[in-house]
Amino acid sequence: MVNRSSFVHRNLPRLLLQAREAVMLHTRPSLREHGLSDQQWRVLRVLGEHADEPGGIETGRVAHEAYLLGPSLSGVLTRMERDGLIERHRCPQDARRTVVRATAAGLDKVQALSQTIEAHYTWMAQQLGQARLMALYDLLDKVIALEVSHALAQEHTEE
Repeated sequence: MVNRSSFVHRNLPRLLLQAREAVMLHTRPSLREHGLSDQQWRVLRVLGEHADEPGGIETGRVAHEAYLLGPSLSGVLTRMERDGLIERHRCPQDARRTVVRATAAGLDKVQALSQTIEAHYTWMAQQLGQARLMALYDLLDKVIALEVSHALAQEHTEE
């Protein structure tokens, strides 16, 4: 049988997904112990990172930083609000927008999970070496910046 594939390089998107799933193998059991889905954790992590913003952050920003589409985010936020993990309010400056923030219960989950997750990252650094882990972070940041820049340039040439 003749291989008709013209691919020379490995499937980078699939490798990145495989790497994500491999890392999540460690994280998911802890999330489930706390009654959280992957998406809910991503939202809580974003809100935890912005906990110093007392008015909360706009849902569009949460969607962007948690990599969730608007309709998915809406359902996730509804369940999280029902479970007492977040609060939603209309934006005081623009009533068309909604802001969200973690409740004390939500922030408690962030704190508890951050310890488990940070311990896993410490283990990864021990296994890979701190320099290699930092190089991985740096390389991923560069790939993201490169691809986003390229996509934006493509958009401008199509206009």
